Amino acid sequence: MAGPLRRADHVAGAGDWPADRASSTVVLDYDNRYRRRIRLCCEDGTPVLLDLEKAIALRDGDGLAVEDGSWIAVRAAAERLAEITCSRAHDLQRVAWHLGNRHCPAAIETGRILIRRDHVIEDMLRGLGARVREVNEPFDPERGAYDDQNVGRGHIHE
Repeated sequence: MAGPLRRADHVAGAGDWPADRASSTVVLDYDNRYRRRIRLCCEDGTPVLLDLEKAIALRDGDGLAVEDGSWIAVRAAAERLAEITCSRAHDLQRVAWHLGNRHCPAAIETGRILIRRDHVIEDMLRGLGARVREVNEPFDPERGAYDDQNVGRGHIHE
């Protein structure tokens, strides 16, 4: 007979928890990383109850503190994304502006931007001269300018 469900009730940001002490890992896509309370299944099959005071956006590299003193690493799952590149840096900056104007979550990297697949947005970007191709990678977009540690899809660091 299985014991009681282990409970994770605190999130620490990447670099703010002892990652070398992670007893397991949970891999979640972007949508499933915005949670307050849910039963998660770790990669090794171990179930754990995420039970936070309020919903937050878990980020790749975060740690979940479990009541028994152990830690669980959070990893962003690979998902279907659109990779946007341009021949010139200025063109990629223009693309970033248009994505921001449409409030599209975006992971901005040197030389490319990743967004979730959206054929309408992808067609608009091609019209701006961008190259768009499908990739299958983890998605960990930039936080918004108005994100606060305790607001919306913000992040808690205690």
